[in-house]
Amino acid sequence: MTEAGVIRSGMGGFTFEPWRGTFYPEGLRQADELAYATRHVTSIEINGTYYSSQKPETFAKWAATAPDGFVFSLKASRFCTNRKVLAGAGDSIAKFLGQGIVELGDRLGPILWQFMATKAFDPADFEAFLDLLPQTYEGLRLRHCVEVRHMSFFDPAFIEMCRARGVAISLSENEGAPFIPDVTADFVYARLMAGSEDNPACYTPQDLDAWAGRFRTFAAGGAPDDLSAVSPKPADARPRDVFAYFIREGKTRAPLGAMALLERLKASS
Repeated sequence: MTEAGVIRSGMGGFTFEPWRGTFYPEGLRQADELAYATRHVTSIEINGTYYSSQKPETFAKWAATAPDGFVFSLKASRFCTNRKVLAGAGDSIAKFLGQGIVELGDRLGPILWQFMATKAFDPADFEAFLDLLPQTYEGLRLRHCVEVRHMSFFDPAFIEMCRARGVAISLSENEGAPFIPDVTADFVYARLMAGSEDNPACYTPQDLDAWAGRFRTFAAGGAPDDLSAVSPKPADARPRDVFAYFIREGKTRAPLGAMALLERLKASS
């Protein structure tokens, strides 16, 4: 039997006032929230790096706070992706990578490159952008994922150019955006954005069960039967790590959704 990859789950960020008293215990110091979060979920997608640069000391502090096996995914700077000509993003990419992310060491997860909903697929320009993404930086392996939100990316040519470079495509439940479950890298990155405040664990138990099953299939190297790929490729049965984040809708419940998903995965292991 093929060994499965690691499935990690978490939420976007760790500082959110409505989590105090719902996820974070009453009375917990704000300074202790990151330590608490990293012991109840197994990954966090950092959103602040999208808006501004951080200091090397900040990345080092995050790494020192998190336990072994925990990883932070980073949303890349908007200055890299929110531009008319993506091929000219080289300097911005270098600045983003050079701000001190290497301080995360083995706590560095994938880097998410998110594009505006108005950004349409220009094959030549997007391919040039992908070629700007290095596989390593100062000896640290980099894993890249792109999140596209314009329906023009629902195109086999886009999937194949990502697959050729080992860049993942975010499996995003985002209304109005393309839903692309194709595996194009040695990991899978999912952004679960269809939750609700009405559900105690962000998603319904049935939906959590369904996603747990899909993630187990992805981790074992397969492709879930209920997700239709845009550009199908036979499963290679190689284990893959999976990163699943509860984002946006139902945000107050997002950490609880991540924990509920992890409980399901633990129960089935």
